[in-house]
Amino acid sequence: MLANYAPILIFLIISGGLGLVLLLIGLALGKGEKNPNKLAPYECGFEAFEDSRMRFDVRYYLVAILFIIFDLEIAFLFPWAVSLDEVGMFGLVAMGIFLAVLVVGFIYEWRKGALEWD
Repeated sequence: MLANYAPILIFLIISGGLGLVLLLIGLALGKGEKNPNKLAPYECGFEAFEDSRMRFDVRYYLVAILFIIFDLEIAFLFPWAVSLDEVGMFGLVAMGIFLAVLVVGFIYEWRKGALEWD
């Protein structure tokens, strides 16, 4: 039974050792100079705020949600592209309809100004 887990144990030992060796090489060869610009907090393209409870503009969340929606819809294209030979013409028409709905939604959001950040 223990022999079944030997490859996992060997993998953990080698990966842990490699991580430790790379960390020690970085500490030995690194300059270690601390620069105020390098140590400054930086998130999402904004400078650090004084108050962490400050309100964000609703457009920030709207753009984030739109990104997630379109990203998930585009993710459906990968399995379709891989199985294009099996799905045939029916799959091509179905994906054409899907992409048409996606383009109509994108044009609607563009015309409504949902993608503007002014």
